[in-house]
Amino acid sequence: MIPKNTLCLWYDGTALDAATFYAATFPDSEVKAIHRAPADYPAGKEGDVLTVEFTVLGIACIGMNGGPGVPHTMAFSFQIATDDQAETDRLWHAIIDNGGEASACGWCRDKWGLSWQITPRVLTAAYTSPDRVAAKRAFEAMMTMGKIDIAKIEEAVHG
Repeated sequence: MIPKNTLCLWYDGTALDAATFYAATFPDSEVKAIHRAPADYPAGKEGDVLTVEFTVLGIACIGMNGGPGVPHTMAFSFQIATDDQAETDRLWHAIIDNGGEASACGWCRDKWGLSWQITPRVLTAAYTSPDRVAAKRAFEAMMTMGKIDIAKIEEAVHG
């Protein structure tokens, strides 16, 4: 059954590669179906991979090989809540070391241009804390980081 709401992500011929990487990298993720074009279209030929149905951490997605000229932007990102430094490091490096690019405050971009926020739960709890002084210290510490360092966030929280 087709879900009511599915994220549709535009790729330039690389939807299957991206979906396969996501399925191998994130738990509760899989490639569910590959659909080939029934006829020629502006970005491809009959028989080319047109769409790929996949999940990322249980979220239904469709990768569409729509062609060039429609790049991903930071206006859309997956925010992945991590439980510890090992998980944070593993996911960050999986993206960066596979042709991706690091950014600030836990953000990175995969080689297909899709943005990811690798966000430890500790960080979210810290900057949303009712202790606004501790929240400010944690937030200011985060602003100096690329990949989030949980020990430094916890240190900032405790002053």
